[in-house]
Amino acid sequence: MNISDFLSPAQIMIDVKASDKVRLLEQLSSEAAAATGLGADEVVREIAKREELGSTGVGNGVALPHARLPSLKAPFALLARLRHPIDFDAIDGEPVDIVVLLLLPESGDGAKGNALACVARALRDEETRRKLRSARSVDTFYQVVAGLNTA
Repeated sequence: MNISDFLSPAQIMIDVKASDKVRLLEQLSSEAAAATGLGADEVVREIAKREELGSTGVGNGVALPHARLPSLKAPFALLARLRHPIDFDAIDGEPVDIVVLLLLPESGDGAKGNALACVARALRDEETRRKLRSARSVDTFYQVVAGLNTA
């Protein structure tokens, strides 16, 4: 599975303003709900429920909030770069500025279940994170995260 299987340039947001983690997750959940045709309340609730289990701030300024939804048929991602990093209770204690909100089908087969691992692998790379932080356009941002840009 490739990131381009569930993320398109239309699902990328650059310079997102967020005052805190809760408001950011509500904002991204609402955007994802609108894009997928799901109910915003359901998406917000499921993302918040997962976050209660433990922060999805994985370190190095990256967070991967995610949830499984029974009405979803395929993985869906929304990638945001924040204008200013915010506290996310990340594992390394550092603020977060790159967030991938990932919605997954509840009954994920192997390929669909790999979406989270696919995103985590891509954002684990320091050079990829550096390029994402300096990208000036959505197209460049997408090319970097989808592994299409080696420059």
